[in-house]
Amino acid sequence: MKPLNISADAPWKARYRAPSIAWAVLAQANPKRGLVASNLDGIIQLYAWDVPTGKLTKLTNKPTGVVIGTISPDGGYVYYLDDEGGNEIGHFVRVPFEGGDAQDVTPDMPLYASHNLRHSRNGNAMAFTTANAGFKVYVQRGREDYAVVFTSERLTRAPSLSADGQIVAVESSERSGTVDTSIYAFDTETGEQIAELYYPNASAHQYDRFSPIDGDSRLLATTTAPGYERPLIWNPQTGDIRELKVDDIPGDIFPWDWSPDASKVLLCQLYQAQHSLYLYDLDDDHVGKLTPPAGVVGGGYFTPDGDIFATWQDASHPSELVALDGRTGEKKRTVLQAGSAPAGINWRSVSFAGANGEEIQAWLATPDGDGPFPTILHTHGGPTSVATASYHPSSQAWLDHGFAFFSINYHGSTTFGRDFEHSIWHNLGDLEVQDIVAAYHWLVDEGIAQPDAVLLTGGSYGGYLTLQTIGKEPDYWAGGMAQVAIGDWKLMYEDQAETLRGYQRALFGGTPAETPEATRKSSPITYAEQIKAPLLVIQGSNDTRCPARQMRAYEDRLKSFGKEIKVHWFDAGHGSRAMEQQIEHQEMMLHFAYQVLG
Repeated sequence: MKPLNISADAPWKARYRAPSIAWAVLAQANPKRGLVASNLDGIIQLYAWDVPTGKLTKLTNKPTGVVIGTISPDGGYVYYLDDEGGNEIGHFVRVPFEGGDAQDVTPDMPLYASHNLRHSRNGNAMAFTTANAGFKVYVQRGREDYAVVFTSERLTRAPSLSADGQIVAVESSERSGTVDTSIYAFDTETGEQIAELYYPNASAHQYDRFSPIDGDSRLLATTTAPGYERPLIWNPQTGDIRELKVDDIPGDIFPWDWSPDASKVLLCQLYQAQHSLYLYDLDDDHVGKLTPPAGVVGGGYFTPDGDIFATWQDASHPSELVALDGRTGEKKRTVLQAGSAPAGINWRSVSFAGANGEEIQAWLATPDGDGPFPTILHTHGGPTSVATASYHPSSQAWLDHGFAFFSINYHGSTTFGRDFEHSIWHNLGDLEVQDIVAAYHWLVDEGIAQPDAVLLTGGSYGGYLTLQTIGKEPDYWAGGMAQVAIGDWKLMYEDQAETLRGYQRALFGGTPAETPEATRKSSPITYAEQIKAPLLVIQGSNDTRCPARQMRAYEDRLKSFGKEIKVHWFDAGHGSRAMEQQIEHQEMMLHFAYQVLG
C-alpha cells in the first residue's frame, strides 16, 4: 500500500469531481431542444439543453439529485418523478423548458413508484407505469383523463407508444411469473389488447423504439429464445415478426434506434462485457460494423441529419456526448464535453474458472510495481446487469493507493447468455459466492493478490454479495465494504417499493412466505455467527430498494454475536448522486481498509 492520501487535491478526489454527461436526449419533434442529466453542479440534476448553442439550464435542484426524466416531443416540458429524499416514490411532475415551478401531473393519485413516463412522437398520447399494490399502466390521449390499460401483480416495466399514439406496448412477466417477460400491445383509444409477443421459457424485451413514422406500428424488440438477446421487429397490428440476420455476431445484440426514414437500425453488441456498434440495412439485410473510438459507448440514437449521438467514456475520461458518423461510426465531434480528470489505469479483461468450472469474465487493473498487492474484489449491482470498463473513480482511488482492483461478472450477470443469467434464479447467493471464492484463489495463484489482504466490496446486489460471501465463506477475507446492501430478504420484501417487490418475487419464484427456505439460505443474516472479518456498511436512510429496517436487523444480529460492524447512514436513497458525498464514502472505505490491514 502507498501512504493514505486524503488531501483536498488528491487525484482520486479530482476524478470524482470531474463533471460528466450521464445521458442526453433530443425532443422528438423539436430537435433544437433536448434534456441532459449531469453532475455539473456537484449533484446529478436535469438540464434543459438548447442544442444549437449547447447552453444548459438547470431545471431540478433536489438535494438528492434527479437521474431519470423525459422531455415532451415539442420540447415544451420536462417530466420527472418528484420523490421524497431520494426514496423513488412520489408523483410525476412537469417543468417548463425555460424553467419554473413543477406541476403535479397526477394530483389525484396515491403515491407510487415508477420507472419513467413516455410520449408518442406526435405528442397526442402519454403513458406510464405505477407500482402501488400491484402494477398499473396508464395512458392519456390529448386532454382526456388517464385510462388504465393494463394491471398486474407481476413485474411490469415502462411502456412505449407508437409515433401516432395509437398503440401502447407493455413489457411484463404476467404470463411467466419469473423475470422472463412478454410484450403486450393495446389500442390506446379502446384499451383493447391487440397482440402479445411471447416466447416460452424466454423473454421478449422492448426498448421504447417504435418506428418514427406516423402510422407505422413496427416495434424494435429482442428475444432471449436463442440463448442470447437477439434483435427483431414486431408489428402488433399484423403479427409479423422479422428477426434480424445477425447470426454471425456473438453475444447479446440490442436495437438502439431507427434511422430517421426507418430504413436502418442501429445495433449494439454487448459480448463478454464489451461493446461494439453495427448498422443494419433493412432493405438488403446487410449488417456493417461501425468504428467508434475505443472506450465504452452508450445510449446511441440517430439525429435528424443522420449522425449518431452517444455517450462515450473510458478509464481516464468521464462520460461525454459525442457525434458519430452515421455510416462509419467514427467520431466527428464532442457535442457536450465532460470535465477533465487525472489519467487513470485501464481495466483489462481476464477469465477464470468459477462455479461448476464455468468460465467467468472479470476486469483487472493493477498499480505500478510488482505484485502481490492488497486487492479489492468488487461485485456489480443487479444482478441482471454487467460490469463494463467504464469511468470508475472508486477503482482508480484504490489503484492510486497501491491496491489491485478486480471486478467480476458472476453467475446471473447479463450478456453471457440466457442460461448463465438464469442460473441463479430461486437460489440467490450460491453460485455467485462460489464465483467470488474462485476469484480469490485465481488472484492468489496468479501472484496478484496478497492472500491475507483481499477485501470485498460492492453496491446494491453487489453489497448483498459482499455480506453473503463474508458470512458463507468467512475464511478468505480481510474485510468487507458494502454499500446500499441487502441483509435480510424477508424484511427487505416487507418494506421495499412495489417495483422491487415484484422483481424479488420473480427472482425467488414467490414471496418470502411462499419460499421460506430459499429466502432463509439466501439471506446474509442467516450466516451472521460465522463472520470473522470486520464490516463497513454505507446505507441510505431513505432507500426503498434496500430499506433501512432490514439493515438495522442485520447490524443488531451481528452485534449480538460480538461481530465487528460499522453502519454509516446517509440522508438519501439507493446510493449517493452527490460528488462530495461520494468522496466522503470513498474516504471512509479507504480508512477502513488501512485500519483492517494495519
